Amino acid sequence: MKKNILIGGAWPYANNSLHVGHLAALLPGDVIARYYRAKGDNVVYVSGTDSHGTPITVRAKKEKISPEVIANKYHDEFVKNFNDLDFSYDLYTSTMTTYHKEHVQKYLRKIYENGFIYKKTEEQDYCPNCNQFLSDREIIGTCPHCGGEAKGDQCENCLTTLNAKEVLNKRCSVCGTNTIQKENTHLYFKLSAFQDKVKKLVDSHKNIWRLNAVKESEKFLSQGLLDRALTRQLDWGVEVPFDGFDDKRVYVWFEAVMGYVTTACRVLEDRGINFEEFMKDKNTISYYCHGKDNIPFHTIIYPSLLMAIDEELNLPNFIISCEYVNMNNEKMSKSKGNLISINELVSLYPKDSIRLFMIANGPETKDINFSSEDFKLIHNKYLVGVIGNFINRNLSFLNKKFSGKICEGKIDNDIISLTKETYENVGKQIEEGRLKSAINIAIDYVNAGNKFYSEQMPWVQVQENIEAFNNTTYTCVYMMANIARIFSPFIPDTCKRINEKLGLENNCIWEEINIEGDLQVQNDELLFQRLQ
Repeated sequence: MKKNILIGGAWPYANNSLHVGHLAALLPGDVIARYYRAKGDNVVYVSGTDSHGTPITVRAKKEKISPEVIANKYHDEFVKNFNDLDFSYDLYTSTMTTYHKEHVQKYLRKIYENGFIYKKTEEQDYCPNCNQFLSDREIIGTCPHCGGEAKGDQCENCLTTLNAKEVLNKRCSVCGTNTIQKENTHLYFKLSAFQDKVKKLVDSHKNIWRLNAVKESEKFLSQGLLDRALTRQLDWGVEVPFDGFDDKRVYVWFEAVMGYVTTACRVLEDRGINFEEFMKDKNTISYYCHGKDNIPFHTIIYPSLLMAIDEELNLPNFIISCEYVNMNNEKMSKSKGNLISINELVSLYPKDSIRLFMIANGPETKDINFSSEDFKLIHNKYLVGVIGNFINRNLSFLNKKFSGKICEGKIDNDIISLTKETYENVGKQIEEGRLKSAINIAIDYVNAGNKFYSEQMPWVQVQENIEAFNNTTYTCVYMMANIARIFSPFIPDTCKRINEKLGLENNCIWEEINIEGDLQVQNDELLFQRLQ
């Protein structure tokens, strides 16, 4: 029976270019989506650009342009990045779309009707000169911990996370006027009401979610879940669908995380499928891919919102939360210059080399260090030395001796068994979110092919026993055809080129492919060039 698969990639924020850390967090989603599509399941793979929020409005004011200009610039750049790296989203959209806004408002009303939203009036920082309430990013002052300059949410000096109420000597970041306290009314989400239910969810997924997701979730739960403001004093974002809140917008933490729902709704609507039926189906399995700094949004807040809408909706099954990517053994920082963007990466290296590196050497369970030396080592070792070597040594010999003709032979039974076993084992690891293990099993399969070729010594067989030579060669070509399928979730462009070399259709189906009859090598160009 076909499964329903929902895969959500974290929504990158439209305030700066994507870097290798974003890629490490998001690429697993594409691998998982490609695998399940090859299995023939109903896949909905979605994400989009997080285009609202205070950082964009603050930057827009400084640059004297509209927030929409900034958001559109980075959205277009993100789309190009994902296309350059062969991401296969069913829908990559933006929080600026009318569809997203209308559905966020629809679900906001639903949660309100279900009794999980209330009004709360409290004092907030106000600039008497600008005549407006200020968000935390629009406040500057003195850090209560180190005395350095701080914004309303973080100290620029010691990097301590702050609440605007803690900051001393507060001033408006636009005009420099000292702030005053003035009463303001906001909407709040009753996150505290879901303490026990979220704890039950986390406890039941301890052996399924990644360890960092479990530990971070348990830390939040141990502190007790607190209600969160649903509205913010902004004029850029999703309008609040209730009277009396015309000067406010839906807080970005709510509308961005609800993007998984709005984009899945759009994809399913286009397919003629009801979203709620899809999400209530016991056959539905969901994966959410992101960095560890986004864990609480996916394990605490998002499940709570889903339960506030309808308790029968599917809650996150798999949390694919990666660790950090460091540069030169330091946390990436634009100011330090130790950061490499995806724009730079795709201008320097082949896309499948990038994809393989970020899976085979990715921060799945611990932080990793990215360096060009490590990148070249992985490329040369696996793509050139293992996969490229196996395919090129076979096909170049056939081209040299037989003008590329591949005569039908008998495929080795042990290799057939190994092939079927590899599909099963690689698939199991992908389904459980262990992609590094999955790609290592796939590489072991190619290593077995190289070993088989060397042990059979076809360069000797061609002189002494042409039937044995044909059997060896046909077995190796059979392995190449299956390599093109087994690696297709990881390095799809390479797999397409392997099929083209063999004159086979590029059918990415997750099952053993049996070749028959004579074949003709179409070209013997090297799959990969060694990186110096």
